[in-house]
Amino acid sequence: MNRKNIVTCCLCLVAFLLRITQTAAQEQKDSIVKVPFRNVSAQLPNDSLVRTAFRIVAREDLLGGVSTVNIAALLKKSYGSRGLDNLQSFVGGYNGNIWGQAPLILVDGIPRNAADVRMVEVQSVTVLKSASAVMLYGSTAAKGAVLITTNRGSVKPLSINVRANTGIFVPKAYPTYLNGADYMTLYNEALTNDGIATSGAGFTQQQIDNTRAGTNPYRYPDVDFFSSDYLKNAYSKSDLTTEVSGGNEFARYYTNIGLSYNNSLIKYGEQQKNSDFGFNVRGNVDMNITKWLTASADAVAISSNNYAGRGDFWGASSTIAPTFNRFSPLIPIDRLDPGNPALQTFVKNSNHVIDGKFLLGGQSTNPTNVFSDMLAAGYVRTKTSTFLYNVGLKADLASLVKGLSFTTATSMDYASLYSEAYNLPYATYRPTWSTVNGEDVITALEKFGEDKNSTNEYVGRSTYTQTMSFRSQFDYARVFANDHSVTATVLGWWYKTQFSSDIDNQGGSDYQPVLNTNLGFQTGYNFKRKYYLDFTGALVHSAKLAPGKRNALSPSISIGWRISKERFFKENVSFVDDLKFNASYASVNQDLDVTGYRANNVNEPVDYYLYQGYYSNTAALGGYYQWRDGVAGGRTTLSGQSENLDLTFIKRNEWRVGLDASFFKNLLTLNLNYFSQNTNGLLARGVTIYPSYFSGSGDFRPWINFNQDKRQGLDFSLNLNKHIGEVQYSLGLSGMFYNSQAVKRDEIVDQAYLARAGRPLDAYYGYVSEGFFQNQADIDAHAKQTFGVVKPGDLKYKDLNGDGLIDGRDQQDLGHTGWAASPFTYGLNLTVRYKNFTLFALGSGSAGAVGFKNSSYYWVGGSGKYSEVVLDRWTEATKLTASYPRLTTNSNNNFRNSTFWLYKTNRFDLNRVQLTYDFDRKFLKDSFVHGLSLYVQGDNLLVISNERKLMETNIGSAPQTRFFNLGARASF
Repeated sequence: MNRKNIVTCCLCLVAFLLRITQTAAQEQKDSIVKVPFRNVSAQLPNDSLVRTAFRIVAREDLLGGVSTVNIAALLKKSYGSRGLDNLQSFVGGYNGNIWGQAPLILVDGIPRNAADVRMVEVQSVTVLKSASAVMLYGSTAAKGAVLITTNRGSVKPLSINVRANTGIFVPKAYPTYLNGADYMTLYNEALTNDGIATSGAGFTQQQIDNTRAGTNPYRYPDVDFFSSDYLKNAYSKSDLTTEVSGGNEFARYYTNIGLSYNNSLIKYGEQQKNSDFGFNVRGNVDMNITKWLTASADAVAISSNNYAGRGDFWGASSTIAPTFNRFSPLIPIDRLDPGNPALQTFVKNSNHVIDGKFLLGGQSTNPTNVFSDMLAAGYVRTKTSTFLYNVGLKADLASLVKGLSFTTATSMDYASLYSEAYNLPYATYRPTWSTVNGEDVITALEKFGEDKNSTNEYVGRSTYTQTMSFRSQFDYARVFANDHSVTATVLGWWYKTQFSSDIDNQGGSDYQPVLNTNLGFQTGYNFKRKYYLDFTGALVHSAKLAPGKRNALSPSISIGWRISKERFFKENVSFVDDLKFNASYASVNQDLDVTGYRANNVNEPVDYYLYQGYYSNTAALGGYYQWRDGVAGGRTTLSGQSENLDLTFIKRNEWRVGLDASFFKNLLTLNLNYFSQNTNGLLARGVTIYPSYFSGSGDFRPWINFNQDKRQGLDFSLNLNKHIGEVQYSLGLSGMFYNSQAVKRDEIVDQAYLARAGRPLDAYYGYVSEGFFQNQADIDAHAKQTFGVVKPGDLKYKDLNGDGLIDGRDQQDLGHTGWAASPFTYGLNLTVRYKNFTLFALGSGSAGAVGFKNSSYYWVGGSGKYSEVVLDRWTEATKLTASYPRLTTNSNNNFRNSTFWLYKTNRFDLNRVQLTYDFDRKFLKDSFVHGLSLYVQGDNLLVISNERKLMETNIGSAPQTRFFNLGARASF
């Protein structure tokens, strides 16, 4: 199904749904039967209700590990394009993941891609962090869940909201590389340091001088990738959104139609056309069919089109030296020797004469290059189409049992991606330069490759993803004697995501689907909203495990106590408005981490049938025999792994305590949670259990449940709200203190400090640098380093085990790398309102982690590009002040993670500042416009850090940018 058909189908479905609502509304009115409004699936009416797993819960009844953000309210002062935009500034413990683990993303209760939802479509986002909060989702949400709830219609007249934005992206920084002459000079120095004659591999002084003079950039190239020849100062993005909503007590609707477009920073060759265009339409409808039956139906269509000229410009910018491998990417035709008419034959026969002035340059070792690709190779047009729909019914069964209801829902999502490519082979030429009568002239051309013609696009890649889901549940909610509240839920949930791909028309490949099946049940009780008790469980199923081990029960129990309702507390503590303690324990059985590899699949990760043993005769197992003559032979069958039918679920055992409080008449609100999570039974091959002869000629070890991880921390959110005259302001602070540990590992180590067990999960091991070797005597007196030839100016490392050798056993834990989560993460948000003006700002930060300066910008080797950091290199003259090792073309010794390259990643980011002006309604009262707001906005404005330059500079990819936006929102 192509994009046009999907969009057409979706528009028709939305129109059909709207027609149903109109018809249902008219029939209901004609019947004169007053049906009470029962929009159970509609948007949450205010901040007092929170959507959790398959339920809607009053905020004051939450029992910990749940955070929510009202996105609809946030949009009035902070515009963003992504559904989870800057969520870390509002939710403690969330920074794109939950405690270093990827959460399950659900959109309207269905596993979906967060990128498919724009912020303007979202009503609220709820982050479920605790194991008890995600229990009803079974195994699939064992690492947390993020619930995105989209907007829905409400009882009100037809309302139309239009929002338009346009802005520019301005690059923050580019890497600073040496110019051609300086690079050539220092490359010669590196050759000399390595004992290699510069007369062969290096550059002559004449070449260096001519390059520095810049008299002939085609003979002596000095290419600057970041110059105005190739890049614009900024590029733009615009979007337009129209929302239509309304309804009555019988039917309600919400429709969102959006367009977006952005171009690119590059202005050279085919890539000057680089762009992204997106279109989306959403229709959400809720209906009261009868007095006891309600229904909802949603449909979404998304289409995007990306155009990209060929050539990896940003990747080449970090690898190709300014001398461009000693040839120019362009050959000037006006420099061809007029006395050699054969040269003009090349020009006449070329399909790629650039601007009528240039041929494409190349050489035998580099017949093509990035600039030639951008000018002649063609383009790739990538198209994606997504179609989503879900329908649901809810029956009020109060006529059978008071407080009982039944809900069922189903969905199907289909996403496809395919690329239409145009790829042209092209010829390049290597010139022979000579000096004739004092001028540089091309006297000969050598051709590489052939120009070929093509008028047809071809499908280069085709993939699709399909997700189906179904759930049914019974809910019971009733209050007895005004004081005793009882809730209960029993549900079944199933979903399957199927992937398929066809790369370069080589045939489709179907992969094992992602599958979840579970039964869930919950029962809760509270007395006067003072004492709470909740029990939640799930019966989970996994096809990854052997028969007999595929089912497991996951239980959780939560308690709560609102101490502020106790008489002794109210009589003695007046400044506390509300104070509630909660605690929970949960044990989640999950199969997300049931993953390993098979040797006969070249160690490619696999998830299924790890409990089975197998034999193989593939090369990966190394099974090869020879006859006695030493010539003939063949492969033999060897064991790849042994069977373990007792392989079972991995358990997330977690307990937590928390409190919710408000003080001084809601001047301050606080949410605080301590958690401790143990993940038991992670998979290993049992090197510490099975003797060494179980592997070698084949591998007889099975996968076993062995490893154990621990995560613990404290997450919090604190909010201050206050009025001072006409000024209203609010300040929010959220954050998390976090620690992790590899409690148990299947490992055999020579030294205790090499053990991963007992260390943080994100611990990074490296060498302890002791500075530079200053002379040969210094090298001779030090432990022998085993990473190649060592000379004065190279790094020396500490001999941790004292064996006189520096090797892999001399590494130690150098700190948190922060890939899981930094030891401390935090977010800030500030709102200041004065009359019709609203100033909003948000930021986020982290502290306690480390990183390594190990990109190609710092680790300069071979003939690669030289950055400005090499100017502080070690030489005999600078040995006392140098901050960079000696230059070399091959430094296996220096370029290793060590304390020399270590830096602290502490940072604070000012993510957004927005100023909004809301026009007074009196100003608009005589017009058809009901509301009008204008705003200016800046995103990614500032990084505060000791390593700000490093953190704001991308190497080998497009630069980081600041975004400046002008927007308007109007209601009709």
